[in-house]
Amino acid sequence: METRGAIAAAAAAFTWSNSISSAHHLSQQPFSAYGCRTPKIRCLYDSAPSQKRADQMIVSVTGATGFIGKRLVQRLHSDSHYVRVLTRSKSNAQAIFPAKQFPGIVFAEESEWKDCIQGSTAVVNLAGMPISTRWSPEIKKEIKQSRIRVTSKVVDLINDSTSDVRPEVLISATAVGFYGTSETQVFDEKSPSGNDYLAEVCREWEGTALKVQKDVRLALIRIGVVLGKDGGALAKMIPLFMMFAGGPLGSGRQWFSWIHVDDLVNLICEALSNPSYKGVINGTAPNPVRLGEMCEQLGSVLSRPSWLPVPDIALKAVLGEGASVVLEGQKVLPARAKELGFPFKYRYVKDALKAIMT
Repeated sequence: METRGAIAAAAAAFTWSNSISSAHHLSQQPFSAYGCRTPKIRCLYDSAPSQKRADQMIVSVTGATGFIGKRLVQRLHSDSHYVRVLTRSKSNAQAIFPAKQFPGIVFAEESEWKDCIQGSTAVVNLAGMPISTRWSPEIKKEIKQSRIRVTSKVVDLINDSTSDVRPEVLISATAVGFYGTSETQVFDEKSPSGNDYLAEVCREWEGTALKVQKDVRLALIRIGVVLGKDGGALAKMIPLFMMFAGGPLGSGRQWFSWIHVDDLVNLICEALSNPSYKGVINGTAPNPVRLGEMCEQLGSVLSRPSWLPVPDIALKAVLGEGASVVLEGQKVLPARAKELGFPFKYRYVKDALKAIMT
C-alpha cells in the first residue's frame, strides 16, 4: 500500500501541468518587496471604478482556480489590481474566491470571455488538463487539446479586439517538457525542443500562443516543478514522508528542475509589467537538483528518512507510458530570468523546502 501510494504521488512530483491547473486550497500571501510596474489601462470593465491608481492593471486569468492561478489571483487582488477570472464554471470559481474575501473580482464563463479580455491590460493563460494519470490515446489527446483549445481561444479573442481595447500583454504558460529529457544535457531558452510526446505538446502549445498579434507583448513561461505546501508536487510527497514511506523514484538520478511558487508568481507579475520580459523565459530556480537529492532534502526538513525507493517496473505498471514523466527529467536553467536580473528569493531547494514547511 505504501509503495502504491508513492507511485500515485510520483506523477505529481514531475507534473508541470498539474502545478498549473490543479485546484488546491491556498493561503493568501503579500506581493514581494520589489513589486510590479504596470502599463496604463486603456479600457475599464464594470468591476473597475472610474478613478484608479496609475499603477493598477486589469488582468484576465485562465486557469485561475489551479495551484499557480489561485496564488496569482491572490497576489494581484492583494495589490489592488482588477482581476477577471476566465473559467468554465463560475460557481466553482466563486467558491474558491468568495466575494467577502475577494471583492470586485469578475467571473466569466467562456461565452463571456470576450467582454473580459477586451479592455484588459493583460491576459495570463495558465489553463491545461493535468497529466498525472495513466495515459491512454484519449487522455493524451485531451492533454494536448486542452492546452491548445484554450490558448487558441484566448489568442483569437485578443486578435479580434480593436486596438483601443486590445490587451497589451499575453503571458502564456508552457513547460520545461519542451526540452525533452536527459541525465547529462543542460537546457536553457536557446536549447532546441525534444522529440518525445510532451515536447510535442509544448511545441504546439507555444506555437498557438505565438499567433497573437505582433503589437501584443508575449512572454512564454516554461514552468518546471512548482513547490508549495498546499499544492503541486509537495502536496503529494509530504504525506508519504510523514508516514515514513517517502523516497526516490526510479534511479533518483533524474533531474528535478523546480521553482518555489512565490518566485513563479513574482516572475509572472514582473512579466506582466516589465517590457523587457518577452519571448521564452524558463520558470525554474537557478539550481536544479537530482530527484534523489530533492527527496533527501525533503526528508531532512521533515525529520523523516528517505528510504523507500519506487522501482521503474512498478511505476510503469501503474502509469504506463506516463511513467516517463517521473522516470526521466531535464536540467533546465533560467538563463533569461538571470539576464533580466530577476531576484529569485529561493535559489536552493533546501531553503525553499524550509520556508514552505515553516
